[in-house]
Amino acid sequence: QVQLEEFGGGLVQAGGSLRLSCAASGRTRSIYNMGWFRQAPGKEREFVTGIRWSGSSTSYADSVKGRFTISRDNAKNTVYLQMNSLKPEDTAVYYCAASRPYYSGSYSSNYDYWGQGTQVTVSS
Repeated sequence: QVQLEEFGGGLVQAGGSLRLSCAASGRTRSIYNMGWFRQAPGKEREFVTGIRWSGSSTSYADSVKGRFTISRDNAKNTVYLQMNSLKPEDTAVYYCAASRPYYSGSYSSNYDYWGQGTQVTVSS
């Protein structure tokens, strides 16, 4: 089993920045890919970005390209999401997720482990 816990959500004005962290524990050696998803009220959960647990492969949703950056620190078993130039439409609960080998990509069904989520609110 893998446990995930997110940190760093909050309230920020449009144009501002936030950094989310996701700490993984448990059987972290079984993780293949880490992803960030978000879910706004009344909307479906959507893929934001992902990163290979080993290696440099990353992917981003078009809506966040150039504004968000995913990174990881394997020594700390932590993945980060740096969010810049935030917009009100980025307001959502952000979830960290981990996949088993060899699943990755933007489908939430590819991810077996999920954090509890952290609220990000961007005011206009």
